[in-house]
Amino acid sequence: MSTLIKNGRIITAADDYVADIFIEGEAVTAIGKHLQVNPDKVIDASGMLVFPGGIDPHVHLDMPFMGTFSSDDHETGTRAALFGGTTMVIDYAIQPHGKSLHWALETWKEKAAGKAFGDYSFHICITEFNESIKAELEEIIKTEGITSFKTFMAYKGALMIDDRQMIGIMNEVKKHGGIVAVHATSGDMIDYLTEKHKAEGKLSPLYHYLSQPEITETEASGRFIDLAYLSGVNSYIVHMTCEGALNKVREATSRNQRVLAETCPQYLLLDASLYEMDFEGAKWVMSPPIREEKDRETLWAGIKQGLVQTVGTDHCPFMWHEKLRGEHDFTKIPNGAPGIEHRLELLFSEGVLKNRISLNKFVEITATNVAKIFGLFPEKGTIAVGSDADIVIFDPSKKHTISAKTHHHRCDYSAYEGWEVTGKAKTVLLRGKIAIDDDKVQIGKGYGKFFKRKTI
Repeated sequence: MSTLIKNGRIITAADDYVADIFIEGEAVTAIGKHLQVNPDKVIDASGMLVFPGGIDPHVHLDMPFMGTFSSDDHETGTRAALFGGTTMVIDYAIQPHGKSLHWALETWKEKAAGKAFGDYSFHICITEFNESIKAELEEIIKTEGITSFKTFMAYKGALMIDDRQMIGIMNEVKKHGGIVAVHATSGDMIDYLTEKHKAEGKLSPLYHYLSQPEITETEASGRFIDLAYLSGVNSYIVHMTCEGALNKVREATSRNQRVLAETCPQYLLLDASLYEMDFEGAKWVMSPPIREEKDRETLWAGIKQGLVQTVGTDHCPFMWHEKLRGEHDFTKIPNGAPGIEHRLELLFSEGVLKNRISLNKFVEITATNVAKIFGLFPEKGTIAVGSDADIVIFDPSKKHTISAKTHHHRCDYSAYEGWEVTGKAKTVLLRGKIAIDDDKVQIGKGYGKFFKRKTI
């Protein structure tokens, strides 16, 4: 099957030009003006923007958490992603205490196999580190193609590791060319503040936010950066939310240390006043929490300055009845919110159209940098001859309103209910096949493919 996309304005992290794209099978085989080819199908992209398919580096699908599971699995989650122009996700496979890294990887592969609409890979969350886990890392990286490992400095008693374990992980991952990512908030400080608020009878969602003030993220980010400096490992801070944490990254550059950082649309667009809406604030209970206006402005600046390289979603939805578990105790509210479908349209509407970022930067933070950092480039993350034909034909003038009534997440509320945005994916191709066209799915579940990754 061959497809010709004609007359689109092609945007990559480096380029902006009008041309045709010829696709044969799963890959792009020619790019140029007025291509003389005989395709099976022609798509006229006149007046449209043509981007590489988005890659979301941070999702939690079918994830066990706080006695329940995130409500989107690999079927509904990757389908919702495709509607928004994200053709690949990198999910988190979690190693429970007492289980191996291979167990985590195989368990999450089974969750996705035969169900995913979009392409996918995994990070592995290491929740304990010992000689047995250490012995697995080389094979996981070099044979299984999983090159990134997430650690937690919070969720004490469940996911959190101590600094000694962190150093051990960093040293071993560095040896084999991988990358260590971190949820950087201080578990001990958060536990202290949580217990303090509970003892005082302060149990509304507002106190989830007040139990995780900016200093808890700033301190942990700085400590992680110092440990990474000691070990020399490739390092990546997930879902950064605040000025203090970004300043720790900025300070690290003065000693020539490279620290990669990710943020999310909710931290760029929302603010902590949402937690004052009585229990409705539970919709935005996530960790770290949404912060203040000065943090939003700092993060946008950090993107422009190249200090923040990627924007993921931390997509981790729960149905409203699950959130109601914490109606009388904020510590029982499952942490997370939906967002996988809306990343590109929000960043285009609120970022590009409001002159916060350029079109090239938009592609860089949603696709290209993710592919480069996590060993998928140039197969993914760009439009080039030889690359996978993961392509979004995007209508830059299409106005629409985000709502739980129309989104494709398996979640009965939206984190962006009522937001009016401009720009929407019209046609999405995944490895040469039309996956979405005019808001309809054109592929079957199971088309999504698992990708091994290279070290960087």
